[in-house]
Amino acid sequence: MSLDFTLPITSGGEFQLANLDEPLVLFFYPRDNTPGCTVENQDFSALYPEFIKLGYEVLGISRDKHTTHCNFQKKHQLTHQLLADPDESVCNLFGVMKNKTMYGKAVRGIERSTFIIDKEKNIVKEWRKVNVPNHAQEVLDFVRSL
Repeated sequence: MSLDFTLPITSGGEFQLANLDEPLVLFFYPRDNTPGCTVENQDFSALYPEFIKLGYEVLGISRDKHTTHCNFQKKHQLTHQLLADPDESVCNLFGVMKNKTMYGKAVRGIERSTFIIDKEKNIVKEWRKVNVPNHAQEVLDFVRSL
């Protein structure tokens, strides 16, 4: 399955997958400024230079608004860019929207997931139901093995 989508990006303007000439690590997370999501973004940010050396771009994506992403990125000095998907179009494309239980209540939200997308826009690896500790390193180790 070859993919394409266009979303607002924190660097300004819009990001279109079809225009990316390098492979991509795309990680979906539930919400900016929550403990697990902050740690996950910080971990990918810390390893970002290593991904770039290997020729991979790294982008985080959630349903937060563009302005929320920009503030989150600045607050935590994240080196990678974030994509805003408030209408869930890309979340649905990747099948990451799930019914979950939070504090005893049924909620619909993003299942923390990561995808490796090659230059031809095909998914070559996916992680679902991601646990944050060591995940960014696991993804980097996989990319190094390719």
